[in-house]
Amino acid sequence: VQLQASGGGLVQAGGSLRLSCAASGRTFSSSCMGWFRQGSGKEREFVAAISWGGVSTSYGSSVKGRFTISRDNAKNTVTLQMNSLKPEDTAVYYCAAAQMYGLAVVLNEYDYWGQGTQVTVSS
Repeated sequence: VQLQASGGGLVQAGGSLRLSCAASGRTFSSSCMGWFRQGSGKEREFVAAISWGGVSTSYGSSVKGRFTISRDNAKNTVTLQMNSLKPEDTAVYYCAAAQMYGLAVVLNEYDYWGQGTQVTVSS
């Protein structure tokens, strides 16, 4: 699976951004898809994950209620809608794929990673 993330940018606090991840490869529809982020000088942290069929989702505590993950298996895409953004959401956001049918919330469960897209939230 090859992953290409896009949609990052600069936004004011309280604003919204929509990240997309385009995947290639026949295993996309059987993979759990996730988003992680890494702020400057920080460890990469879990943001959200969605199961292969889109039925189950999981969110990191810092984004729950503000971010929504979704997927379209027909288009091989996964999307992260980010609302009510805060300066502390500033980070490089990575999409990732885990070849499993359940939900993966731990970094080392993921097999494939995209290149990352920068999100900057100004105060």
